[in-house]
Amino acid sequence: MMKSRLKKKSIPLIATTLLATTAFTTQTFQSLGQNQKAEASTLSAEKKNGAKWLAGDHHVHSEWSVGWDNTKNPPEAIRGGDAIYPIVKNAENAKKYGLDWMVSTDHGGPNHSKVNLEQAYPELLKSRQAVPDLLQFYGMEFDTPAADHSSLIIPKSDDESETLYNIESQFNKRDPHPNDGSRDTESNMIAALNYMKDLDEPPVLFANHPARSASGDAKWGQDTPQEFRNWNDAAPNVSVGMEGAPGHQAGAINKDGSIDPKGVRGGYGNSGAPTMGGFDQMSAKVGGLWDSMLGEGRHWWITSTSDSHVNWRDGGSDFWPGEYSKTYVKAEKNYKDIMDGLRNGNVFVTTGDLISELDVKAQAVGKTPWNAVANGNTASIGETLTLPGKKSRDVTVTVRLLDPNGKNANGDNPKVKRVDLIVGEVTGKVEDRTTAVNPTTKVVKRFTEKDWKKDGDYITISYTLKDVDKDSYIRLRGTNTDQLEPALDPKGENPWSDLWFYSNPIFVKTNK
Repeated sequence: MMKSRLKKKSIPLIATTLLATTAFTTQTFQSLGQNQKAEASTLSAEKKNGAKWLAGDHHVHSEWSVGWDNTKNPPEAIRGGDAIYPIVKNAENAKKYGLDWMVSTDHGGPNHSKVNLEQAYPELLKSRQAVPDLLQFYGMEFDTPAADHSSLIIPKSDDESETLYNIESQFNKRDPHPNDGSRDTESNMIAALNYMKDLDEPPVLFANHPARSASGDAKWGQDTPQEFRNWNDAAPNVSVGMEGAPGHQAGAINKDGSIDPKGVRGGYGNSGAPTMGGFDQMSAKVGGLWDSMLGEGRHWWITSTSDSHVNWRDGGSDFWPGEYSKTYVKAEKNYKDIMDGLRNGNVFVTTGDLISELDVKAQAVGKTPWNAVANGNTASIGETLTLPGKKSRDVTVTVRLLDPNGKNANGDNPKVKRVDLIVGEVTGKVEDRTTAVNPTTKVVKRFTEKDWKKDGDYITISYTLKDVDKDSYIRLRGTNTDQLEPALDPKGENPWSDLWFYSNPIFVKTNK
């Protein structure tokens, strides 16, 4: 909801040693002893008690997403040649539209690492001073070797500018001049991830608009399931997910606010696979690629961003940061906690301010009440519920969401019509790394107004999964539409009429 409803840089040190790819390890509490489980869960619950849902956007371009004068050698950066706004203007609008945090992510080109270091970063520092209420991370839209783009988020530190310079200058596929084809290889991407994962403060990386280059349903383009698996295997603390809902959602809105019947959402106009309710097919299809990744037990999260370059009011296809899409992180309002939340999947996403809070709790029946300190038998979004004992257990899922009674940026007050509970099995690592289906994943229950309780603007839903005897995961989605499944978005669709929210999963671990 809208809230109304330079410092001196040291010389970068370029690392020369790259580490070998590590094998994939499922991230669960399995390796912890019972006492450690209880201690970890208790600490998590205590941390959450001081946290709240903080809205943000990790994919925002400024005038330092430059154009290039290729008549010069080397090519000369043209300020504002692609995206057009100063960083501070992005920040001011992010605050206006209710964001608590934002990442400045300009994409690269020949020697762009120097543009970021010498020109964009000083402007970010000024923006932090000008808009202090908004936490502003430094990052870039990484020109991903052998793939499309990724949001690269750098932890805030005294040497954050050097950290990004080292990564971009060594590994970004478009940075060398003359062009170096050896940069555009998956082995270079794995080398980059191996470098990043062992930094004292590792960054976080999300694949952007992952199926925008697809030629059809599950006919992948630049981003593929096997690449995601390889990245996540190499650096599970860095490569942690993908945009569920891409930016450029205002592609069908004209400057005067009318609808362009030929406009498309997400910039997917040349794709054979349009967005579905504004979400990429990799995340929107139940039992699809996202569920395939989760079915391996992978901690693979989704987000929602603006990809802001040029606002629709200025003739572009974008919303301002926070105007339409929000990625909510459950965290205390500081850089480290938000970064931890993104890395660990304490995240839900929404469009059109359909909701502004989403707490999901899974618990072994009869163990811990809703508001008690966790004892190892409860879990929230991004966490793992470990069931006690060897027998099957009932698991109660309690959902508490806020459907705010106020107008969004379009002047609407959208209402949640339905919430879906989705469950899939965790069956282990797949043999075929191109796999993009999880046939065990189902919508187990669809809730409408008759199924929930209301307390003011809060909606509470409770449902018990009976006799849970397999490793699994639970996730939620909801909508203001009557669609049982998100439909392919037609040309000329008004994005404000087709809103969805998605939670990231809770994993359930049995002791069998």
